[in-house]
Amino acid sequence: MRGFLVLTRSWVIIAAVFFTASYQAAQCEETSRPNILWITCEDMGPHLGCYGDTYANTPNLDQLAAKGTIYTRAWSTAPVCAPARTAIISGMYPSTTGSEHMRSLLPHGTGLKFYPQFLREIGYYCTNNSKEDYNLEKPGQVWDESSGKAHWKNRQPGQPFFAIFNFTVTHESQVRRRPHEWVHDPAKVRVPAYHPDTLEVRQDWAQYYDNITTMDRMAGEKLKEIEEAGLADDTIVFFYGDHGPGLPRCKRCPYNSGLQVGLIVYIPPKYKHLAPEDYRPGGRSSRLVSFIDLGPTLLSL
Repeated sequence: MRGFLVLTRSWVIIAAVFFTASYQAAQCEETSRPNILWITCEDMGPHLGCYGDTYANTPNLDQLAAKGTIYTRAWSTAPVCAPARTAIISGMYPSTTGSEHMRSLLPHGTGLKFYPQFLREIGYYCTNNSKEDYNLEKPGQVWDESSGKAHWKNRQPGQPFFAIFNFTVTHESQVRRRPHEWVHDPAKVRVPAYHPDTLEVRQDWAQYYDNITTMDRMAGEKLKEIEEAGLADDTIVFFYGDHGPGLPRCKRCPYNSGLQVGLIVYIPPKYKHLAPEDYRPGGRSSRLVSFIDLGPTLLSL
């Protein structure tokens, strides 16, 4: 009997140790989920220094690209905001959901979910600051916060977050605001072959680049917030524009100039096991990617 009790106690101890280790591993898995930050902007093609554009002044995004990977063949699914954003949030082509027309709010079938809802189900704090512009009715509560005040800082301590910050300074409505003091010299801008080389066109393109520089500064502020909070090593960062520039033959036109966007992805070293094979710090990928890939990629992390 004494031997049986000793053996029983031993198995109890072993079981307790195993349970504790399993629990701690589960806790570790729970707390080691990466934070995810999306920095997005409106009406902007891949006109960044890191893409080889020497006219652009984008030091913060260039620095992000230097430690991450840029995608040289990234494409929006539509050359205008609402259909493109609907594709991102739903993971479905606008032609599939009937949302390809600008601001044509449609009901959806049962069972459709937007990807932040899946993240919220597993404990993520999801914020959107602040543009939605979906062409589909929202299937219930999508975000924990979606407003101009939405911020990952409002989450519970230790809670992983998914946060979007969308900058509108590059929107087409800002390109022709006058008066304007140009930082980029209109005389030095490269005018695309499909635009007439006139003073007005040069001024519009130069102002577009000025707005990109302002957006870059705003993106740098969001990246600095992550660093100052001590979360840089725990946060995967995406940067992209929603479609091409808000200029003629770009926005609203299904040409390369209306559909090609910049895409930068940074994955901290501790999460390198989540990175695709072609991911390299400071690297460039020519792999074909589109907005349809964003939702599934996010959920696969």
